[in-house]
Amino acid sequence: MTEHQAPTEDPRPSGLRNAESLVVVLTGNGKGKSSSAFGMVMRGLARQWKVAVVQFIKSGDWAVGEQRICESLGVTWLSLGAGFTWDSNDLEHDKAVARAAWSTAADLIATGDFDLVVLDEITYLPTWNWIDVSSVVDSITSRPPHVNVICTGRDAPDELIAIADTVTSMTNVKHAYDSGIAAKRGIDY
Repeated sequence: MTEHQAPTEDPRPSGLRNAESLVVVLTGNGKGKSSSAFGMVMRGLARQWKVAVVQFIKSGDWAVGEQRICESLGVTWLSLGAGFTWDSNDLEHDKAVARAAWSTAADLIATGDFDLVVLDEITYLPTWNWIDVSSVVDSITSRPPHVNVICTGRDAPDELIAIADTVTSMTNVKHAYDSGIAAKRGIDY
């Protein structure tokens, strides 16, 4: 094991400035993309921000713990997906549901009514060619100046990464699922 030394010099770049809003992309094949986004939801709420979450894969049938607590704190939470594609009997229906969800999300961003909009699992829609990535990029880049946007999901398109201020790729080192353990309430959802 290599020993590490505590930094003795300030690692922050000089000339830091404030931004009115940020775009954050959380991608990669590891766990924690949505969880990280929901952590930022809590930070925003602590700053008295109005927050909206739009989920593009999970449907309203899911009983996710984050939704319950966030709604109790005043978050506008929209689970507009049709569920996992491998469970679908009609992918064309799922595509239509996803397009409608994107239209709703784009409207939420454009209104400027929210300080933070989380687009949970948005990366799948353009990756699967269910919506045009340029529509997502245009909505985000033309948003009102105070609206922060967080995008989650695997395989974030390059165009989305290019407009983001912060991009984090979660790396799967080890996951209980890989050894046959099912998703656990309170940990995974």
